[in-house]
Amino acid sequence: MDSEVDVFSNYLVLRPDKAGVSDLFRLLFSAKVCDNPSVDCPIGTEIDEAKRRWAIFISLLLQKILLFSSTPMARLGSAILFWLNLVADNNGFLSLLWNLFTGKLVFPEKNSSSYRSAVGLIDTRVELDKKIKPSDDKYHAALSIMAAKLAYENELCIKSIVKNNWKMEFLEFYNCWNDYEKQYSTQAFMLSDKTTAGTELIVVSFRGTDPFDTVQWITDVDFSWYEIPDVGKVHRGFMKALGLQPKLGWPKDPNQSDKTRTHAYYAIRDRLKQVLSQNDKAKFLVTGHSLGGALAILFAAILALHQEEWLLERLEGVHTFGQPRVGDKEFGEFVGRHLDETERRYFRYVYSNDIVPRVPYDDSALMFKHFGTCVQVVEEEPNKNYFSFQQVVPKYLNAGWELVRSFLIGYIEGPEYKEGWFLRSLRMLALVFPGLPPHAPQDYDNCTRLGMNTPLSVE
Repeated sequence: MDSEVDVFSNYLVLRPDKAGVSDLFRLLFSAKVCDNPSVDCPIGTEIDEAKRRWAIFISLLLQKILLFSSTPMARLGSAILFWLNLVADNNGFLSLLWNLFTGKLVFPEKNSSSYRSAVGLIDTRVELDKKIKPSDDKYHAALSIMAAKLAYENELCIKSIVKNNWKMEFLEFYNCWNDYEKQYSTQAFMLSDKTTAGTELIVVSFRGTDPFDTVQWITDVDFSWYEIPDVGKVHRGFMKALGLQPKLGWPKDPNQSDKTRTHAYYAIRDRLKQVLSQNDKAKFLVTGHSLGGALAILFAAILALHQEEWLLERLEGVHTFGQPRVGDKEFGEFVGRHLDETERRYFRYVYSNDIVPRVPYDDSALMFKHFGTCVQVVEEEPNKNYFSFQQVVPKYLNAGWELVRSFLIGYIEGPEYKEGWFLRSLRMLALVFPGLPPHAPQDYDNCTRLGMNTPLSVE
């Protein structure tokens, strides 16, 4: 059992590492989950509803599969990324063959500014849309998705694009410690945008889920939660990634003896205080895609928990893209009170049939219900639940249309929208399993670029 359960009196923690085959199937028939080694919860906890136990069963099964495949997936991902960067650095496959035979082959260096992530290879655009001006209503959304996308890259790549392409000031790159995974697994960066005369906007962008890191995917499909008094039930994995302290929970000022192992929330919060104190007119914006979006809204929520009113007054907005659900209804109301009570500042963008923002879904407090004020590129209604039988046909029709559109969009909207074979291959996969390609930042970026220059509709 994790040490932090000493802090949280109400919790439900799934244990795929302890779940045997018999334990998994016992969940389907026994309401006494407290007696099951695959679940940690307060003594006496029972879950009578079969659909809730079924959801826990599926979550544990997926986690066990992902744990089993972690090493081969990491090796496969490393090989794929090296190959794709090799082709890119040699200006295409035919040019690569020519360079190979002529002895001019260029080998990619993983820590160089030109080495790209899977996200960067799917959508190679690095320039901000010049048609969207800082005074436009959708400028913050457009800048946010570009920053969220850029967060997937290495430090040198991020620094180069921020300084040379965006003409902004790169402030800091964060590689932060997770006390529970015992590794540096949370990345983020901070920049300063002074493109609007007389103002300064600090942007904090959290990195999202690595497509080849099954440990991070486990976080997305894990239903475990802890209840924070007066806040609500919050996703366990997201809190750990942001900087949850063992045996302490969320102290406002932890006594951190090891200064080399910085935690994301505390390091970014303290840096923001320093930067914002230098300019009374400066504000900040927090963003992220996928897991990064979950960390972005959770960061703002913990600021509210700690009553960091000075920082919250300087918060311009939180923009998340493809963000998984983070907490229950009570948590959503807590976020709404502190972010959207006087002016709307939380914007959650959900594109088409993106699977990640739609699981898990349940009307009960056990699972994480959709919450908070949302501004969306495509309405999440009526498909709040990815596994809804009513949405099977529309999902497949959308997948077919998006494959067709991938061949047309470059001719209709311009060459910068042209899609490569990598993304088209994913769209073909969506004909069998729809929901994954719409999660890529490419479509979120397209929507902010092509949408009207007016505030988006509110759910």
